[in-house]
Amino acid sequence: MALDQTILVLGGTGRQGGAVARELLRRGHTVHALVRDPAAERAAELREAGAVLVRGDMDDEASLTAAMAGVHGVFSVQTFRGPGGVEAEERQARAVADAAVRAGVRHFVYSSVGGADRDTRVPHFESKHRTEQYLRTLDLPTTVLRPVMFHDILLDIAPRPVEGELVLSMWLDPATPVQLIATADIGVFAADAFEDPDAWLGRVVEIAGDCLTGPQMAAAFEAAAGVPVSYRRLPIEPLRSARPDLANMFDWFERDGYRADLGELRRGRPGLVSLETWLAANWTAPTVPAAPATPVAAAGR
Repeated sequence: MALDQTILVLGGTGRQGGAVARELLRRGHTVHALVRDPAAERAAELREAGAVLVRGDMDDEASLTAAMAGVHGVFSVQTFRGPGGVEAEERQARAVADAAVRAGVRHFVYSSVGGADRDTRVPHFESKHRTEQYLRTLDLPTTVLRPVMFHDILLDIAPRPVEGELVLSMWLDPATPVQLIATADIGVFAADAFEDPDAWLGRVVEIAGDCLTGPQMAAAFEAAAGVPVSYRRLPIEPLRSARPDLANMFDWFERDGYRADLGELRRGRPGLVSLETWLAANWTAPTVPAAPATPVAAAGR
């Protein structure tokens, strides 16, 4: 595609959309970013990077129609974390796709999730599978990217001090590998798809950049921070009561899991970011409190 052909990025102030917008801008493309509030800090950062901000909302059909007028490509991503959960995510995904059809968009890149079609029993995986199925009913030239777990997610459960040492705790068998990806690399794959439609149109591609077990993730944290980190498996039963969706996801990791072809992906993109490299730039180890001194019995007592 020509550099002067406009790509509209949804979710430009989020992790995925922001990564896609930045990568496209880095390569010299014309990027429009749909934002609810152009004055917001993250929106201002996009503008400073070279994006054209377009005010709109994925629940506002008129704003979607206006935003897509004259664009060549669309990167579509939605979150299940906002008001309305997966129902709102799915509704917005369909609205964006419908607007793209009306606008005659030439290349629609949808960000789904790895394993979306493999009986995950995870609501925010299954919602994306239903969106994929809907996209197949439309007259819309589409690429579906299925990213695996983000490196960023591990910061939510990063190693914490436990009894005088740093411990990475997860609901995962120590022998079970999980594929991971840096959001920056989602931007790379999306930009590749827009730039080479002959190779990417009509494809569904699971994308990843690393694959590690729990102890290997702990080792990556250790190498990145230069301090010892151990791994501890958490019992999953308490999670089933508090967050059944997360429990289902970790169950799925054990029985199936992501299936990106890492060898093939690395041959095409040898610079994919490993977890260790990403952590070195994005994580600082917390201070481990010193263990309390052992009391010494008074002599002669």
